[in-house]
Amino acid sequence: MRFSTTVMVDDRLHVEIPIPTPKKDEVLLKLEAASLNPVDWTIQTGLMRPLFFPRHFPHTPVSDVAGEVVEVGQGVRKFKVGDKVVAILTLSNGGGFAEFATASESLTVTRPPEVSAAEAAGLPIAGITAHKCLTQAAGVKLDGTGPQKNILVTAASGGVGHYAVQLAKLGNHHVTATCGARNIDLVKSLGADEVPDYKTPEGAALNSPSGRKYDAVIHCTTGIPWSTFNPNLSPNGKVIDITPGPRAMLTFTLQKLTCSKKQLVPLLVIRKAENLEYLVQLVKEGKLKTVIDSTHPLSKAEDAWGKSIDGHATGKIIVEPK
Repeated sequence: MRFSTTVMVDDRLHVEIPIPTPKKDEVLLKLEAASLNPVDWTIQTGLMRPLFFPRHFPHTPVSDVAGEVVEVGQGVRKFKVGDKVVAILTLSNGGGFAEFATASESLTVTRPPEVSAAEAAGLPIAGITAHKCLTQAAGVKLDGTGPQKNILVTAASGGVGHYAVQLAKLGNHHVTATCGARNIDLVKSLGADEVPDYKTPEGAALNSPSGRKYDAVIHCTTGIPWSTFNPNLSPNGKVIDITPGPRAMLTFTLQKLTCSKKQLVPLLVIRKAENLEYLVQLVKEGKLKTVIDSTHPLSKAEDAWGKSIDGHATGKIIVEPK
């Protein structure tokens, strides 16, 4: 029997389990890179049970992966053995902290030679979230054809934030981005026009140094009340909250009831292959990059896990099977 070394992070265990067999419309991947997202450890700690997932413990976490197709299941038409790909695994099943994993053909995308496994693995959750924030929730055009908007990105050096800054600049929008002092130069290099230090009074108040009001806020952190956003918004400004809590949902409901023009918008993201294809193409063309905070071998995945929980990563944390 073949085996795959897998990390069971809830118990900090490295165990061996059988290599999975691809089902109908699935491919088996030999993984080359996986990237972590906050939702991974939220699931793993059980905070999303019993209503959501995972259904059973122990659970092999992580859903964002890149690798090589080594076997195809019945009905697979798009891929063949040897293809390099990036894939979105289901959050309920996970499987990315492993040497091998199965992925649905419908959520797997070809990875061109110009895009490394680590670069691609960073894209699925964080990149698609940033893209959906801008295009779906904020109604911002990224091809430069629409009117210029004033956009604020909070936690701009993080996973979602660093993609949001770059995508917004693709559309020729004015971007204000908050981050810590150590990351100001990095965020400026990604295209941000103004980068306040969030620890300064001006940064904490979310004030634009040029005095602009924001048409859209891509809110990638927590703990900032609506009262801080409100005076900084344009008359029809929106705050897109990627991790809405109970207070945010209450604010959203009250604004709907009162027909407020300024709105807090909780984001619901349905990840699709076409969104991932778009982002991969941007990376190939040099128009988007994945900032990599750190890379860890699978045998030391707990170090990556701890770094993710700490919450101060710059860009994406990558785990590579060795």
